[in-house]
Amino acid sequence: MQRRDFLATSMTAAASIPLAASLAEAAQDSKTTVPAAGVTSDQPPRKGHIRHAVSQWCFGGMPLDELCRNASAMGIEGIDLLSEKDWETPRKYGMLCSLANGPTSISDGMNRLANHDRVVAECERMLPLAANAGVPNLMLFSGNRKGMSDDEGLKNCVIGLKRVMPLAEKHGVTILMELLNSRVDHGDYMCDRTPWGVELVKRVGSDRFRMLYDIYHMQIMEGDVIRTIRDNHQYIGHYHTAGNPGRNEIDNTQELFYPPICRAIIETGFKGFLAQEFIPRRDPMTSLRESIDICDV
Repeated sequence: MQRRDFLATSMTAAASIPLAASLAEAAQDSKTTVPAAGVTSDQPPRKGHIRHAVSQWCFGGMPLDELCRNASAMGIEGIDLLSEKDWETPRKYGMLCSLANGPTSISDGMNRLANHDRVVAECERMLPLAANAGVPNLMLFSGNRKGMSDDEGLKNCVIGLKRVMPLAEKHGVTILMELLNSRVDHGDYMCDRTPWGVELVKRVGSDRFRMLYDIYHMQIMEGDVIRTIRDNHQYIGHYHTAGNPGRNEIDNTQELFYPPICRAIIETGFKGFLAQEFIPRRDPMTSLRESIDICDV
C-alpha cells in the first residue's frame, strides 16, 4: 500500500546497521520511554537525544494495538498519522499520537481557497480534542498544483493557515505541512522543496506552524540533507525517515546514512519527534527495531 492510498482511505473513513554505541554506553543515559503495564522490554534505555516515533501506515497489516505494544517495548514514544478514532490507543502503552491526520489530503489542500472554510471549521473542531488527547501535531497538506503557480499557492496557503493559527496557538497544537517529493511518489504536489516551505513558515509567522521535513522525500528532490537541516532547522517541527531508493529500510542497502543525519538534527537543539516511515521488506518489527537503533545516536 502506498502512503497516498492509506491517507485517502483514512480521510474517507473520518543487512542492517547495528547500534553504533555499546549497550553499556546506552544504559548510562537515564531517559527512556517507560512501557505501559503488561508491556515487557529487553531494550536497554534509549539515549534520550532523539524522541522516536513510527508512522502506522507503513505497517498496515498489523493491528494498531500490536504495533503500539511492540513499539513501546523498543523505546518508541509516538505513533504518527493516526485518525481521530485511534488517538487514545497509544496512551494504553505509555505512548502518544505524535502526529494526527488533519482535514486535507495530499492532492487537495490549503492552496485552494475553496477548501478553506471546510478545513478551518474542521480544525476548530479537532484542535481542542487533539489538545485534550495530548496530540502535539496536526497535519495539513498544500495540495497539488493542478496548473496553479507556486506563488499563488503560497499566498493561498498563507490565507488559510492564518485562519487556523489562533486556535492552534490557544490549544498548543502545532500545525505541520509536509515536504513531499513530486518526482517519484507524489507528482504535482506543491510543497515539494524546502525554500518554498520555509517561505510559507515565515509568512504565516506563528510558532505553531512548521514544516515536516521528510528526509527521504527531500533526498529525492534536493539532496544535501545535513546542510539543509542545519540551515533551516528553526522552520522544521518534525522529521520522517526512509531509505532511498525504494522507501525501504534505512540500513546499508541505500544511499542515506542516518547516524550523522540524526547527529546533525540533535546538534540543532531539536526537541520534537523523528518518525520512521519506511516500508519494510522483511520482518517488520526486526526492521523497526534496527532503524531505531541506527537513529539512537
